Amino acid sequence: MENAATEKVHCLIIGSGPAGYTAAIYAARANMHPVLYQGIQPGGQLTITTEVENYPGYADGVQGPEMMVHFEKQAMRMGTDVRYGIATAVDFTGPVHKVQIDEEKWIEADAVIISTGASAKWLGLESEQRLNGYGVSACAVCDGFFFRGKEVAIVGAGDTACEEALYLSKLATNVHMIVRKDEHGMRASKVMQDRVKATPNIKVYWNSETLEVVGETKTEGVRIKNNKTGEEQTIPVSAFFVAIGHEPNSGIFKPWIDMDEAGYIKTIPGTSKTNIEGVFAAGDVQDKIYRQAVTAAGSGCMAALDAERYLSAKGVV
Repeated sequence: MENAATEKVHCLIIGSGPAGYTAAIYAARANMHPVLYQGIQPGGQLTITTEVENYPGYADGVQGPEMMVHFEKQAMRMGTDVRYGIATAVDFTGPVHKVQIDEEKWIEADAVIISTGASAKWLGLESEQRLNGYGVSACAVCDGFFFRGKEVAIVGAGDTACEEALYLSKLATNVHMIVRKDEHGMRASKVMQDRVKATPNIKVYWNSETLEVVGETKTEGVRIKNNKTGEEQTIPVSAFFVAIGHEPNSGIFKPWIDMDEAGYIKTIPGTSKTNIEGVFAAGDVQDKIYRQAVTAAGSGCMAALDAERYLSAKGVV
């Protein structure tokens, strides 16, 4: 690994959503000379979001991609070295942390902040991807507000799907919940199932799968099939929420970093510290509960402050 293609940096940030950029802003201001690699989706999940109305400071709301441009510009103005590139391997065996970029170049970093985020799982329908941002969403808490007083549908069978259905029930006239299995096959806890069943404006479609999101330029309905009877029907809705889970982008860290069974990075409670000294995690890669831009940004701040203390104690900065 010690070759001409190795570069040494004080603070390496992997990922460029709200967590990564906020960490970069704080790290740059603390003279840590951060280098940030944007990863496979520069700007993170917010770049596939349209209107963002729940981030403080934007009185009139903001488009997700535009907000990420603001984050990036601020990080660069503070002195962050923002680069295109994907972390493809890591070696955390020694005191100096090594990260490979684009399968060719190795970076040696005194501190590493992992902010690689999580990706929503999708059903894999062409119509779902085509209408993503036009009534199709993987975050009811983010986008449910735009469909107040409308009919909406949600697909999923876990606690998150139930929570989001209940959240939507307070905004929408009716929530059509599509569940692939019968009542006995639902993954959600009993208490969450009972809450859903007790909510009058949530209708559950058991043994049902989604065939298509209907609409040319915006979501107008969802076509489903009952797998027991074979019957198909189209439900008129203005929004279709996918709540079948998220996949943390943590695969390359698995041999070194402690994770839960779903692959979310474990941090020491109240900190951004991982089990490897000098390696910190922020944002959705370590948060499966809140998953909001503002909480990701907050944890990015924590990671930079933790990294600064770590590097100061080592006499690096």
